[in-house]
Amino acid sequence: MHANPKLAGSSLPAPDRAGSFSDPELFDALDGSDEAAFNQLEFGAIALRKGGMVERYNDVEARWSGLRPESVIGKNFFTQVAPCTNNEIVAARFLTEYRLDRVVEYVFTYRMILTRVRLRLLKRPSSPLMYLLVKLDGE
Repeated sequence: MHANPKLAGSSLPAPDRAGSFSDPELFDALDGSDEAAFNQLEFGAIALRKGGMVERYNDVEARWSGLRPESVIGKNFFTQVAPCTNNEIVAARFLTEYRLDRVVEYVFTYRMILTRVRLRLLKRPSSPLMYLLVKLDGE
């Protein structure tokens, strides 16, 4: 993984401010977070380079998916990690929309286990990273 100097040395604000799944300021907090803060989020978080390559994969998402970050970083999320997201609902939005902040109800089908989740898709033209956030249904 190539370190992004923009991510080094900073942390997310307190969880009650910009660390919540629905916080309108979350993109900026994620984009400026260091690895420790990214891993302390209470929901799954995946940072993707434009095109879908995994740059960061937090501890919550690793625990829920059973995939170690080192096994997914550098791979294309939509085709190599979670092909069930390679569709119009998720991948197409990331790849074609200029700016994105959308929450969608979704069902992951990883290893044929149906998992209901809420996804938050975040993308801005000013950042080299996009974020796919995952919250288990009912949380």
